[in-house]
Amino acid sequence: MRSSDSAAPGGTSISRPGTKPPGGGPRGPAGERHLALVRPADAPEAPEAPDAAAGTGDAAGTAGPAAPADPAGPGAPARRRLARDEALTALARMAAAAHRADRRLLTALRHRGEDRRVAGVVRVLGLTGEHAAVWIAAGAAGALGDPQRRTQWLRATALVAGAHAVSIGAKRAVRRPRPRIAGAAPLVRTASAHSFPSSHAASATAAAVAFGALLPGTATVPALAAAISASRLVAGVHYPSDVLCGALLGAAAARLGRAWALGGGRHG
Repeated sequence: MRSSDSAAPGGTSISRPGTKPPGGGPRGPAGERHLALVRPADAPEAPEAPDAAAGTGDAAGTAGPAAPADPAGPGAPARRRLARDEALTALARMAAAAHRADRRLLTALRHRGEDRRVAGVVRVLGLTGEHAAVWIAAGAAGALGDPQRRTQWLRATALVAGAHAVSIGAKRAVRRPRPRIAGAAPLVRTASAHSFPSSHAASATAAAVAFGALLPGTATVPALAAAISASRLVAGVHYPSDVLCGALLGAAAARLGRAWALGGGRHG
């Protein structure tokens, strides 16, 4: 600053040519007018900017602890992903192989129905097991013919009907299409377009378990249940896995409710 510049009390002045300071200010010898930038006398000094290198060092010094290393080694995550992908691939291959076997067995059994006599038996069995009708009729007959165990027969029949209802709900949830075999139309009509699980097999197996507890040593119910279940394969309307899972569902339902059914009265 030139020696002719004047300083305002408690502040600093900066000279700018041709500019008149607020409130009128003295004119310098060179014709300059002074513009005073006033700062209160008690204002604190602006802090100095921290040194860049020091700041970097402080940030580095206050950083959190480093993440612990994977005990399995740096390549462990990649190895785990590879193992998972290989497992999924193996499962997909197993599912594809099971479906091929399912279809081959179905095709072989369906061709057994080319015999007219076999086809006639299959149609009768299909109608017999439709909507668990034969099993509900058998349970009603047992309740009427065995008054001492009427409650047991009615409860066993309820288990059969319940297994059938659960299988219908599972069909609507899974929605697996019925099988189609080239050159071999189904031998029977079906109530729905979905095949998994087999409701015929579910109700038949439930009846074999539930009624079998009331008729120990009788082979009629298990034999009829097996025949109805197998007929669905010869008819070409179910895959073997449909029948198998339906049978497992029916057996599980009857086993879970067996104690309840047998607790309804005296049994021998």
